[in-house]
Amino acid sequence: MKLWSILGNSQRLDGGAMFGNAPKAVWQKWIAPDESNAIPLACRCLLVDDLAGRTVLFETGIGAFFEPKLRARFGVAETQHVLLESLAAAGFDHADIDVVVLSHLHFDHAGGLLAAWQEGQAASLLFPNATYVVGADHWQRAINPHSRDRASFIAELPQLLLDSGRLEIVEGAFSSALGHAVRFEISNGHTPGLMLAEIVAKDGGVVFCADLIPGRPWVHLPITMGYDRYPEMLIDEKQRFLDDKLKRNVRLFFTHDSGCAMASVTRDEKGRYGTIDERRELVALPLLA
Repeated sequence: MKLWSILGNSQRLDGGAMFGNAPKAVWQKWIAPDESNAIPLACRCLLVDDLAGRTVLFETGIGAFFEPKLRARFGVAETQHVLLESLAAAGFDHADIDVVVLSHLHFDHAGGLLAAWQEGQAASLLFPNATYVVGADHWQRAINPHSRDRASFIAELPQLLLDSGRLEIVEGAFSSALGHAVRFEISNGHTPGLMLAEIVAKDGGVVFCADLIPGRPWVHLPITMGYDRYPEMLIDEKQRFLDDKLKRNVRLFFTHDSGCAMASVTRDEKGRYGTIDERRELVALPLLA
């Protein structure tokens, strides 16, 4: 089994929104804002080859599906579909992917499922040979979003996934597509039913942290995003999550950290969490199943 960190299209978003009620004097030490207060964010995916005999992509980033006006509004830097270029650089095509695992269906995590925007063209799905894996509780949120997060979803996407005939809605800790090779746990603090995927391995494994912990600064327990639905719930979930991963030596994979793809959890004598063994990039990293 081998792992690659795969970059998709990048974003710049308001730092205040990304750090919730943390003051700028605190968060700007971690990520420097530009003159408009925006900070750089990756949309990083995890590619695993020979995972339960499958080629698996964990998330697809924001992609290039936005029309120009919305691309500017949401700070998407590139016009081309960067995910497809990154897959090609690793030696893969989107048609090679057997399974796409989606923690949730917000556009910055699922937009890469769609082909790049073209004027006058309807949205269309990529990954023609993949099973799309989505959690049951979050699927219900996606098809019936709250007014507070309706804009975070791609309106056409649920129907496109259904029409593909390759959607698996997961209930419980394991999926049919991946069996016991990937274990799922649910977080509700960011969005109801967010699905955290852990690749089970003899040497500790790797967990895709999604928006529970989007990058190293958010490992600190009090730090949450303004986009989180239930910040206090998320903090409690994060503490249980980090305790468990530290105890079992499971490494963290970050989707939005522009400088770090993967790290291990540490905790100091005061109980504060941090990261060690940080890796900026994964290139065919071996993992023992």
